[in-house]
Order: sequence, then structure tokens, then C-alpha cells
Amino acid sequence: MSDTRRRVKVYTLNEDRQWDDRGTGHVSSTYVEELKGMSLLVRAESDGSLLLESKINPNTAYQKQQAKIFIFKQDTLIVWSEAENYDLALSFQEKAGCDEIWEKICQVQGKDPSVEVTQDLIDESEEERFEEMPETSHLIDLPTCELNKLEEIADLVTSVLSSPIRREKLALALENEGYIKKLLQLFQACENLENTEGLHHLYEIIRGILFLNKATLFEVMFSDECIMDVVGCLEYDPALAQPKRHREFLTKTAKFKEVIPITDSELRQKIHQTYRVQYIQDIILPTPSVFEENFLSTLTSFIFFNKVEIVSMLQEDEKFLSEVFAQLTDEATDDDKRRELVNFFKEFCAFSQTLQPQNRDAFFKTLAKLGILPALEIVMGMDDLQVRSAATDIFSYLVEFSPSMVREFVMQEAQQSDDDILLINVVIEQMICDTDPELGGAVQLMGLLRTLIDPENMLATTNKTEKSEFLNFFYNHCMHVLTAPLLTNTSEDRREKGWEDPLEKGVYLFQYSCLENSVDRGAWQATVHGVAKNNVVGSNKSSTICPDNYQTAQLLALILELLTFCVEHHTYHIKNYIMNKDLLRRVLVLMNSKHTFLALCALRFMRRIIGLKDEFYNRYITKGNLFEPVVNALLDNGTRYNLLNSAVIELFEFIRVEDIKSLTAHIVENFYKALESIEYVQTFKGLKTKYEQEKDRQNQKLNSVPSILRSNRFRRDAKALEEDEEMWFNEDDEEEGKTVVAPVEKSKAEDDFPDSYEKFMETKKAKESEDKENLPKRTSSGGFKFTFSHSTSAANGANSTNSKSVVAQTPPASSNGSSSKTTNLATSVTATKGSLVGLVDYPDDEEEEEEEETSPRKRPRLGS
Repeated sequence: MSDTRRRVKVYTLNEDRQWDDRGTGHVSSTYVEELKGMSLLVRAESDGSLLLESKINPNTAYQKQQAKIFIFKQDTLIVWSEAENYDLALSFQEKAGCDEIWEKICQVQGKDPSVEVTQDLIDESEEERFEEMPETSHLIDLPTCELNKLEEIADLVTSVLSSPIRREKLALALENEGYIKKLLQLFQACENLENTEGLHHLYEIIRGILFLNKATLFEVMFSDECIMDVVGCLEYDPALAQPKRHREFLTKTAKFKEVIPITDSELRQKIHQTYRVQYIQDIILPTPSVFEENFLSTLTSFIFFNKVEIVSMLQEDEKFLSEVFAQLTDEATDDDKRRELVNFFKEFCAFSQTLQPQNRDAFFKTLAKLGILPALEIVMGMDDLQVRSAATDIFSYLVEFSPSMVREFVMQEAQQSDDDILLINVVIEQMICDTDPELGGAVQLMGLLRTLIDPENMLATTNKTEKSEFLNFFYNHCMHVLTAPLLTNTSEDRREKGWEDPLEKGVYLFQYSCLENSVDRGAWQATVHGVAKNNVVGSNKSSTICPDNYQTAQLLALILELLTFCVEHHTYHIKNYIMNKDLLRRVLVLMNSKHTFLALCALRFMRRIIGLKDEFYNRYITKGNLFEPVVNALLDNGTRYNLLNSAVIELFEFIRVEDIKSLTAHIVENFYKALESIEYVQTFKGLKTKYEQEKDRQNQKLNSVPSILRSNRFRRDAKALEEDEEMWFNEDDEEEGKTVVAPVEKSKAEDDFPDSYEKFMETKKAKESEDKENLPKRTSSGGFKFTFSHSTSAANGANSTNSKSVVAQTPPASSNGSSSKTTNLATSVTATKGSLVGLVDYPDDEEEEEEEETSPRKRPRLGS
């Protein structure tokens, strides 16, 4: 038998009785050895993978149905059940292909291709029953359609539902004799006579006819002439004391709103029909039992293809859509009208999900051509909550369809508009200003933002530069808007007060509608500009008391989740931003929040940074002493065994297992005395052991090169070389990504470093005596507590000789993100308070012992 290929879509019916699209491919009928029979094979047109392999079972019931994807009705569907509760469908692009595959199926089953359905598999009990029936009984004989026969008719319809063959015979009899219209005439008579018993029988009859699952019967029942009488019959459920008033709802309560008058009468009729049939399925009919789920698969298909036809007809009417867009963006349009227009587009996009992929692509391209994104930009910034919510749903359809299309639009928009009105910034604003106490809308918008900035969906595009261009755009134009709430709530003037809960007093610059029924856009924009220009925002004049601290904490948690995603997926962009804004220090202020989930978000952000094992980040952390808030949080947590305790322990355990030498040395030298009492885990003892092993190796290296030290010829260690290499790569990044990482400058400490071994030993002794004075103070609970400096200058490597805290105290650096601050942040670790930096042993030390230069800042820790 020839292997004929035809283009098809494969569908399966899910648990919600909706058809799921499994892909597009080409179908063939061929003999499959493994299945030992003729089978239907569908291979994907994209990669040739097998989408479907189904043996043509001689006893399986196949149905050929009419598809209404376009205005014309054609037999382009073949539907069948593989097993109980598993329905399949092939939707053919061409009728000729459907007819040819149908002939193959009928040939295998020995059927005439003119039939619309092949016979079903019948069990033994059915065979026995049919053997008892007269051989001449081809169709079921229906009782005469009279009032006194209604009970008999109801019993007949109910009895055939368990038998696929009898269901098919009854459907043919109902269709041939025009029986449904006669039954509906009896319904009108029963209502007029108030014949309750007859109405109850008619309910059972009509419900049973629906379960026959026959498309030709649905065409009759759901016509304009019959559908309201069908609904009427379904009102009289015998299980209810009083009938439901479904017809009253459909005719009086439910109103058909035309945002723009629809002149096509066929389209109007199709919309009415689809709404009413959907109402029957979702509201009137009871939830089907496990045994009844497949009875309504054709009803689901009927609704599905109606929606496809509606979308296709609307899409082809460009005059209609153009008028909708014009009114949507017109400033003169009143709020009620605009709300209806946005809701129309929301439902329009929801219907489009029923389209096949190629048709859905054309649909969204049509919307983009007509200007859906500029229109969304306008309506998402409006005060009407319903409008904003509907616009968000539409935006989610667009992002899901094509993130690249949205990214391309916003980058083009940036060349013509200010940052304030960029679409992505409008989305971020809506996320930050969400009035829902549970931030439901903010969570949805955060997910959309994540999709837009995810490099993974940028790689498959034809434009290879999309990733670098869009990320540059996002960090230049949008990141300051996203981080504005975070920087505001951890601002300098608030952190100088010490370790108070950053949300305790509820100082927050963004106004919620719980205060004024609408978002104060002026306060919002003033805040964003302040953060962008000064990095620190905290004007008392614009501050507002936010009554819902929990809501603010949730918002900050969402922002931290997005920033954590950036750390993992963006390279030098987020690294440069963290360094310039000293962002990790600001985030760790939230470790002292009374909201544990927010403290965990801050810790997760740091954990993700450390997980990269990037020495650039490690130097930034050790220089700024950024482990201190983590240690303080662990000590404050006391003996409580909770998620915060476990998360902090896991962080230190990761450093121990991965043997991150620079962080290990920093933790042991600065915090071991506070942590050595924690013995329920071996993490901290393990860190101390690794630190001592490393120090022993350093001493052995030192003892092996005394002549070099005496002649003042020092070598550059491997770590210093690695730093130079990294800065060389960062310079490459600058050329590629523009302004990535500031170049390294020599610190003053290098020039002042003692140039002899004797001076080095003097420095070592001074450091040891000073360490004894600077032991962490024990708190009233018996633990240790460190003094935490919140000054950003501590991260910049400033020197101080008189401070007794773990972090050196210096005058605050300028907060404008100046180049000097950037340079300091990028500079390698320098000695503060005469503290000694440990020398890390690297495998290639032996090869570099003859190097004549060494970094002075490395030497003080040789004897530590």
C-alpha cells in the first residue's frame, strides 16, 4: 500500500475536555512490523520526530467530521479513541488528504468510505444481546412522538448510552425522522399545560441525546430555532425542587456588547451560538462522571472550532480591528468604552489560543501591525484597575507568543521616548504599584519580565546580537526602575541608625491606592529619578507611611527573586551593576527584617553570587566584610532550628566543600571566634581545618625561598597574575558590552608597603596584638555580636587605624556612583587597619618563584 503524506495537526483531548495541540506533521498509512498491522504515522515537519504511531484496529470506531476552521465546511477531521478516556484527532490541511487516509482506514476495517463512522468494538454481553435481536432490525424503531410516550422515549434513550452501536443507530434514527424538532414541540405543550412529569422526561431525553455525541444532531439542537427550547428542557432537572431559569439569564441578564458594531450577520450568529453552547456545557450540564467523560468530546470539538471560525472571521476584517484600535488609543474615548474595548481584546486573544500555530502566528502579527503594543502601553498606565488587569492578560499572551517581538518594540521605542514611558518601565511600575495585598498582579508581571530578560529565549532568534543589545538597553534604561524600591528601603540615612528593621517604620516612597485610591505617579517618577541619579533616595518630604509592611516586604522579595535570576543568567551586566551600586550590601540590610521570608530572599541572592565561584565577587565580598550581616543573623537566630538557620549553614558548607580559599580565610580570620561554639555541625571546624592546612602550605613555601626575601626580590604570586588576567578580560568585555567593569588602579597601600622582611615581621606582630583587642563582643545571650558598618566606603577598601569594629569606618563616599567609587570597588583587596591578607597557594607557584615583582598587598598575610 502506498505511503501517502499529508499535512495534519495532531490533537488529544485533555482532562478538561479541551483539545491540546501536539504538533504539525505529515501523516502516512503504512505497515508497522512492531504493531503487526497497518498504522497511522505522523512525523513532525520540523525535525522528523514521531508525533503519532497508531495501529488501525479493525474494531476501533473512527469518525470523519466537518471542520469549520474557515467559513467553508469541509470533511477535514478524523477522530477516534485509542483507549478509555483518550481521544485523538487529525486535522487535515486539505480535504483530499483527509479523504485518502479515510479510505485507507475503511479499507482495513472493510467499510464503505462513504460512511461517517466505522463500527465500535462491542463486548461479549453486547454480542449476546444483539444475537437475540431480529436480523432485520437495522435501525432502532422510535415510539411515536406523543405526550403519553415520553416515559418510553426517555427509557429508550437512557438504555442505549451504554452501547456504542445502539448509540449510533439511535442517532441515525433521530436524524432521519426529524425527531428532535417534534420533541421540542412537545416541550412547549408540556410547559403550557404545566405537565411537570412530562418536563422531567424531556430533561432525560434531551440530556441523553447530547450524550450521543453526534455532530449532526448538535447542528439541529444548537440552531437559532431550537437552542432556547433545548435550554428550556434542561431547566427541569428532576433532582431539583424548582427549575432553574437559564433562559431568563441568557435572554435578559446576559447582554451582548458590541464594542464596534458587527455587520456580518453570520459572525453575530456564530458568536451567540458559541456563547450559549459554552453555557450549556459549563453551567447547565452536570459534571460528567468518569464513564461519561468521552460522551461530550464532540460537543467540546463543536465549541473549539466555532471559536476558531470566529477568530478567523474577525482577523480577516481589518476595517473592524482598525476601528477598535483607533477608539482604544483615542484620548476622547470614555472610561466605560475603553474598558469594553480592552475586555474585547482580552477575549479575542483567549480565543486565538484555539488556532493552529501557523494561524496563531498570523493573528499576532496582524495585531502587532495594527499597533497592539503602543495601545497596551497607554492602557496599562491608566488608573482603572479592571483595564490594567485585562491589559496585563493581553500582554502575557504577546510575551508568550513572541518575546523577541516585544523586545524589538521596546528597543525601538527607547530611541524616541523618555525612560518614564517605556513599555517595560510601565510594566515594572504596575508591578511595584500593585494594590492587591497578595500582589497577584505583581507576581504575574514579574514572570513576564523574567521571560523578557531570559537569555535562553534570545538564542534561537535570527538576530544574533539581540542578547547583548537588549541587555545593554535593559540595564541602561530599566534596571534603575526595578531596583528603586530596594534602594529606597535600604537607603544610607536609614542604615546609619544601625540594625533596625528596614520595614519597621514603613518608610516607603511609593503610594498605594489604599491611601488615595490611585497610584501617585508623580511620587513614583520622582523616586525613580532620585534613585537613578543619586543611588540613595530618602527625602523626608516625599516619604509616605505605608500601612502594609507585609505588602512592601512581598514586593521586595519579588524584586530580589528577579535580581537573583539576573545573577545566574546575566554575566558582566549584573556584575557591573552590583559593583557600581554596592547592591549586595544594600540587599543584606534586609537580613535583619522581621519578615523571615525576606531575609531568606536576601540570603538567596548572596548564595547565588557565591555559587558562581567568581573571584571578582569574592574580593568584593571580603573587602566589604559582607559576611557580617549573615553571621549576625545566625547569632540572632540563636538555637532555633529553622529554615534561616539551615540556609546560613548551607552557605558556609558550600564554601567549605568547594574550598573557596579567599572566602575561607576571610571567614576564619574575622568570624571564627564567634562561630566556634556552633558544634551541631562540623562546618566551621572544617573551615578552620582547611584554613590551617592552607597556612601551613604557605609557610612551607615561604621557608623554601629565604634568599629571595633577603635580597628584596619578590615574586608575583599566581593570585596577582590571575587578577591581572581577569582585568584584561574585563577590558575585552568593555569593548563588547560597553562600560562593564572599571579598570584596576594601584592602591596607596602598595606604595607604602614595607620593603624588607624585618619590617614585615614588625607588621605581623602589631597585627597579632591588635587582633586580641578586636575580639567580637559577647552579647547578653552569650553569643558574639559584630559591629556592622553600613558605609559604602567600607566596600571601597578605605584604610582606618582607630576603628574597633570588624569593618573599617571611614567618611561616607559620594553617593552619585562616581568613577572613583567604581574604581575602588573594582580594586583588589587592600590591607585595612593593618589587617593581613592571606597568600593563596596555587599549583603553578613552583614555576613562578623567579618572578622579580610581587604585589605588596599580598605580603602582610604571609605570617598570619
